[in-house]
Amino acid sequence: MAEESGSVWVFLGDEGRWPSGVFSARGLGGRWIGENGLTGMLTEYPLDVGVYEWAVAKGFFRPGKPGHASAAFIAGFTTARQDHAHFTDGVAD
Repeated sequence: MAEESGSVWVFLGDEGRWPSGVFSARGLGGRWIGENGLTGMLTEYPLDVGVYEWAVAKGFFRPGKPGHASAAFIAGFTTARQDHAHFTDGVAD
């Protein structure tokens, strides 16, 4: 895995299929969410590496089943070890 080169904060609304905002800092995302009274989750994502590879490299996840190497599993992978915040009507829970 390449050396980490930072992270971004991605907002996904409760009813959204795709992110509606990407921010360079948690505070910027939180401010935008608050100003717009949004409900959803703001999550930190590493740059230049997939979350699956990041979690394995950090020791947060250990593939243990054959399906853990499948494209579908990797494409849908997420982990609670990513820093994140839940918001309801623009207020962090």
